[in-house]
Amino acid sequence: MNLKSFYLIIVLQLLAGITTISAQQPSWTLTPFVKQDVDNPILLPIKNSDFYCPVSKQNVHWEAKDVYNPAAVVRNGKVYLLYRAEDTLKSVDGTSRIGLAVSSDGIHFKRQTKPVLFPDNDFMKPYEWAGGCEDPRIVETTDGKYIVTYTTYDGKTARLCVASSRNLQKWKKHGLAFQQEKYKDLWSKSGAIICKRVGEKLIATKVNGKYWMYFGDTSIFLATSKDLINWEIVEDETGKPKPIFGAREGKFDSRLVESGPPAMITKKGILLLYNSMNLHENGFAGLPPDAYSAGQILMDKNDPTKVIGRTDEHFMKPEKPYELTGQVNQVVFIEGLVYFKKKYFLYYGTADSKIAVAVCSF
Repeated sequence: MNLKSFYLIIVLQLLAGITTISAQQPSWTLTPFVKQDVDNPILLPIKNSDFYCPVSKQNVHWEAKDVYNPAAVVRNGKVYLLYRAEDTLKSVDGTSRIGLAVSSDGIHFKRQTKPVLFPDNDFMKPYEWAGGCEDPRIVETTDGKYIVTYTTYDGKTARLCVASSRNLQKWKKHGLAFQQEKYKDLWSKSGAIICKRVGEKLIATKVNGKYWMYFGDTSIFLATSKDLINWEIVEDETGKPKPIFGAREGKFDSRLVESGPPAMITKKGILLLYNSMNLHENGFAGLPPDAYSAGQILMDKNDPTKVIGRTDEHFMKPEKPYELTGQVNQVVFIEGLVYFKKKYFLYYGTADSKIAVAVCSF
């Protein structure tokens, strides 16, 4: 694409009422994404969704405070959104549960009245109460099972956990992703499993005989698994989790990096879209202090630990009113990616308060 054509596309998109959120990026990236301004935000908190909480033994308005940070999957020709919703429990600034919404066009969603994954009086209660179940990512297996990685929060420590389902409605909790004793209290979250696109499905795929998962919200780390349920952290020579990549001085990701949607095997390598935060002071001058934006990174398809490419610039940043102001200001946070109707739909949380979508006609 020459420069004249690029600017012509920008003008046409502005006239159509949509916003491009990517400049020229390396050829291996998944870009450009276009925010769907006419419809964003696509999901908002609602005050009247009642749910009987089995732990507190009371009815709660389970998505009254905020909805954000969704996972997404295509099933039977529709997009299903698994999203984080918070009630107004003040002791932990809202207990989180995971709701389910469905769409025929990827834009307009009808949500279910009850959450599908939530704290209960089960073996996970010590980890899930009272903070709840947060920030899901989802992949499918070759035999049609869905695997969700999600974060539990007990009010003190975030822990990465795993659940599975055949129908997206009933979920079996498998417990902590990292069962080893030394990692049971490890602060861990944001599990992005390596997958491959097969039609409209994102199928968990082994590399060198193992499943792999990027995770972390300071640096990005790796874990491997034989069954997608029990995971072992890739360690360095000292026996500690080995960082795969981290923050960069003077860049949009100067403070931290955090996994986005499931990593995807492409012709060029393993592509991971990731979230990042700018430093409060002396960070990237092109973003406000503490702003969350999104980048992309490419790993060797035969060695998930090896970085072979990384974007110098973010491809998404907070710029709309619903992205700038909310529970946490200046945030776009990507978690859900699907290939649907020959386009990529990227679902993201805005200001930890609402949900929006951007589309790439790749």
